[in-house]
Amino acid sequence: MKDAVVIIPTYNEIENIVSIIEAVFEQSRDIHVLVVDDNSPDLTANQVRVLQEKYKNRLFLEVRNSKSGLGTAYIHGFKWCLSKTYQYIFEMDADFSHNPKDLIKLYEACSLKQADLSIGSRYVTGVNVVNWPMNRVLMSYLASKYVRLITGMKIHDTTAGFVCYKRSTLEALNLNKIKFIGYAFQIEMKFKTYLKKLNIIEVPVIFTDRTKGESKLSSGIISEAILGVVSMKINSIFKK
Repeated sequence: MKDAVVIIPTYNEIENIVSIIEAVFEQSRDIHVLVVDDNSPDLTANQVRVLQEKYKNRLFLEVRNSKSGLGTAYIHGFKWCLSKTYQYIFEMDADFSHNPKDLIKLYEACSLKQADLSIGSRYVTGVNVVNWPMNRVLMSYLASKYVRLITGMKIHDTTAGFVCYKRSTLEALNLNKIKFIGYAFQIEMKFKTYLKKLNIIEVPVIFTDRTKGESKLSSGIISEAILGVVSMKINSIFKK
């Protein structure tokens, strides 16, 4: 996996960051990690800098001025990765809700099964979520159903944040025109990939809620997603 890099966006993840980075590196000696930190007040970035001494030329850090949204953090990361030679670019949370052991499955879906985008899917084989309260499971599951209905995408987990993009997929998308910065960002990226008629494969994974730190999900982020899906679909119709 010398050609692969995992982007981990962070904001106040000092309780998780060391463990998640080391867990990623345990999967392969060759995989790289890029942390995009939004100037965390808890000094998450400082912990990454300490680890960089141990993982030279494998662990990289980009620090932004302030908390500016998940979507813009990933766009920043994508552009950084595309300026290098990486062929497979992952999104993964810092809180262990995404199991680093599943990175290999997502990688192989792209490298061996010709996926342009592979998705670590909570819902492709039922509901594979651990430690979430039932109301949040229902909200997430129904949100994906809603997005699938409105957009026409044949994807079960449309809001998933554990994914692997081929380099060519990101190059085919206009990253400067990605509109959403919160929960809807994940939907928009999948929808833009779908509109390009690229190959999307869902890989079943088990999602486990964080045990350390605080969730960044808010009602505003959810509202952006609900309203954003409709606007994305309408815009896609008029652009045909």
